[in-house]
Amino acid sequence: MSEITSPNLVNLFDDLPDAPQPIYAKLKQAISLKITSGQWQVNQRIPSESEVVKALGVSRMTVNRALRELTAEGFGAPSGLRDFCGGEKAHSALFEVHNIAEEVAARGHKHRSELLVLESAKATVEEAMTLGVRTNHGIFRSVVLHFENGLPIQIEERIVNANLAPDYDKQDFSLHTSYEYLMSVAPMTEGEHLVEAILPNPIECERLRIQASEPCLQIKRRTWAGDDIVTAARLLHPARAFNSLGILGVSLA
Repeated sequence: MSEITSPNLVNLFDDLPDAPQPIYAKLKQAISLKITSGQWQVNQRIPSESEVVKALGVSRMTVNRALRELTAEGFGAPSGLRDFCGGEKAHSALFEVHNIAEEVAARGHKHRSELLVLESAKATVEEAMTLGVRTNHGIFRSVVLHFENGLPIQIEERIVNANLAPDYDKQDFSLHTSYEYLMSVAPMTEGEHLVEAILPNPIECERLRIQASEPCLQIKRRTWAGDDIVTAARLLHPARAFNSLGILGVSLA
């Protein structure tokens, strides 16, 4: 998936109409033209509010209104949420980020979690690019298996910027979720999601207690605190969870 670069953002100026309109309306028209003309491709990330503010030197209120109205028309991302141009995959504008333990409890069910991996490490090239840091930057890696009434409903694989959440590896994730800790030390200001249906690998089948032929909902998410990416997570839900529980309201933990 390709990223929209700063030069492309600056080129939005070229598409701003000369007609006497409010700036938000001009910006909205310029962005929609980029999408409908094919300059911004399917599954290419639309710039966030913060990126547009910085690149174009316009007010946050102006950008917020333009992106909000584009979202309502099926184009872009709402304030505080990065999204993607339309394509065949589900889109994150439908999601809000919740604590999985609270979601399960709200249904009157019992949540528990099992910590499978928790380690400190140096970021690989791929992890560094994902978190927007340098290679060998300090990170944490974790894998948590979440249960509802004794049934596994989510595998949570996560990498975390150690500078922004320095005590992540000291947390007891059987007592509270990663969401709770991360929101306490680096509250989320923006989120980016990519959602798709996939088939699980053998290890995932074993963890989720499903057959290899049972599809899963995969959510890849990054969250920001201000200008910094705090964490990137891959969340995997078995099909039975969103069929029986309506998982698009279930925890994105």
